[in-house]
Amino acid sequence: MSSDLVIDVNDVSKTYLIYDKPENRLKQMVVPRLRSVAGLSPVQYFREFPAVRHTSFQVGRGETVGIVGRNGSGKSTLLEMICGTLQPTGGTINVHGRIAALLELGSGFNPDFTGRENVYLNAAILGLSRAETERRFSQIAEFAGIGDFMDQPVKTYSSGMYVRLAFSVATNVDPDILIVDEALAVGDEAFQRKCFARIEQIKERGCTILFVSHSPQSVIQLCDRAILMDRGEKIMEGSPKIVVNHYQRMVNLSGDDAEAVREKIKTLDGWADTNEDSETATITESPTTIANDDEESWFDDKLVSESAVEYKAEGAIISNIRIVNKHGEVVNNISLNHEYHYVYDVVFTEEVQKANFAMYVKSVHGVEIAGRHAFPFDKGFDAEVGVRYEVSLPFRCSFLPGVYSCNCAVFTTQLRSHTFLHRVLDAALFRVLPTDPLYSRYGMVDICPENTPAEITKLERQKTSAAS
Repeated sequence: MSSDLVIDVNDVSKTYLIYDKPENRLKQMVVPRLRSVAGLSPVQYFREFPAVRHTSFQVGRGETVGIVGRNGSGKSTLLEMICGTLQPTGGTINVHGRIAALLELGSGFNPDFTGRENVYLNAAILGLSRAETERRFSQIAEFAGIGDFMDQPVKTYSSGMYVRLAFSVATNVDPDILIVDEALAVGDEAFQRKCFARIEQIKERGCTILFVSHSPQSVIQLCDRAILMDRGEKIMEGSPKIVVNHYQRMVNLSGDDAEAVREKIKTLDGWADTNEDSETATITESPTTIANDDEESWFDDKLVSESAVEYKAEGAIISNIRIVNKHGEVVNNISLNHEYHYVYDVVFTEEVQKANFAMYVKSVHGVEIAGRHAFPFDKGFDAEVGVRYEVSLPFRCSFLPGVYSCNCAVFTTQLRSHTFLHRVLDAALFRVLPTDPLYSRYGMVDICPENTPAEITKLERQKTSAAS
């Protein structure tokens, strides 16, 4: 193995034997041997399930590699084989260096031991002497932030305390290789920010990181390279942004659509520029994919709101809710800093004066982010009965990568109060595609006007102790 190669996965497979009944295990141990002695044809009492199939890749020293894929695609099984907790059915895995792994919540902890005792136990497993652990214990305890619970049995911990302690131990033993399997999805927002900051520090020290996550932007921001797994196979490897884009196109598909997209992805170059690859632009057969100039947008018919709430119509009826791009095509995967229209049709069942129209954008967790009206609050539109109107509310996509939902409403205003004629909550979903990792904005909304630099003004020179 090259001195710069720390993980070498070569044609690795893992197959599980599935028994429909407990007694079939005993039958499998006895019956085939008896039939062989009797000269009868063999028989088996199990089904084979290939969790990982003929997968190969290499990871160099200091690289951060993300692994993405749908649930059940073999990501966790692959990591467990790299860690040595599972043995492959076929192929070889060579690892050079100390591994610290966060595969499951609190894995390796003895629930009857205290947090302090588990720190020493886990550190010893990872190769630290007792003296080294004692020198680092204060740092581990400070990062975990569980206070007096450090001397309480781990079985009394909450899930958040478990992961705090497990992450703190794993990242404070100076591993050569850090393996993280969705562990950062647990814990509050402040702790997640703290974890990502620690991973960045570990990266700067030259540690090799394998990172499994369902968070596309996390993979793009943290990783140098990404691998897309599906049904136990590696079907793409390359630039994190390109791999994540293909993963998002595939994640909600099923049946023939999913199979067609999957086979197409396997033929593509994971390092190719998505906007210059005409095949990439038309990868999804059922949804329409468009890539014009520097905008990338398409419609995914599986990205549908399952939590829509429609209130009783009292004077107007909303229908045909959609988002369209500047070419008039219906889309729900859109790009940051591009113009779109939120469009819906309205038929009035009675004459209405000062009718107004609105949209409201929320996160998938229900956090209200932004909205707009068609007219100022005290203005409106006089509507005729029985006429269908198309309402088109333009908006600039300032939302950072993620999935969002949109409300829509028709209402009237009188004496600075409003009356809803019809409204639909969570009427439509849209996904903002991942950005380039160099685009360093955080949160949900981009508050920085495009091409508007910060203003830095020189005030006066400050005296320093050295100067004085």
